[in-house]
Amino acid sequence: MQTEERAPGRAAAPSTYRWAAVGCAVLAGAIGWTDALVVVGGQVTAAWKVGGALLLACLALVTAASVLSRRSPVAGEEVGPRRWMLVAPAAAAGLGVVWGAVGDLGAEYHVLEPTGPGGCRAVVREASFLLAGRGEVFAVGAGGVGWRPMGSWTADDGIRPIANGSYELKWGPKEGTLLVHGSNANPVWPALHGVSCG
Repeated sequence: MQTEERAPGRAAAPSTYRWAAVGCAVLAGAIGWTDALVVVGGQVTAAWKVGGALLLACLALVTAASVLSRRSPVAGEEVGPRRWMLVAPAAAAGLGVVWGAVGDLGAEYHVLEPTGPGGCRAVVREASFLLAGRGEVFAVGAGGVGWRPMGSWTADDGIRPIANGSYELKWGPKEGTLLVHGSNANPVWPALHGVSCG
């Protein structure tokens, strides 16, 4: 009786790709439903975009597994994940991506200057819809990730005070303060927000 030996440099088994796709889908779901953002080289990427990229990676892994299954005669003997183990987290991640994308319609991101102590940066997400404006400030440390908003505000008449430069950002030894200016006709509430990466 002969046993088939694995040739050096041969591609991984289809089940390996399927398990990787499951892990990728779980990670996409975990990231896609957060408010996090990533700053790389001054460019801001929202969590839903990262989740979407991971879903595309999942699709590529599933496609690779399907191609390998057709080429490998022993693929049926492998123990791979059940279909629901991939479909459930991928569906949850897809919903998170869609929810984030819809909530991000018309939003603008601003990396504010100056940089604070230890490389801490204030990043603002600003949007408006009809006569309502809103904004959120994130503290982004040296790792480039802002996990959740540190403060949020609303503005009348859909104004975008950050885009208009109507704000003051000041840093102390450990944290900063962001003061967002409105006007008597178009107030911003609340106007004062703390920013800290510690």
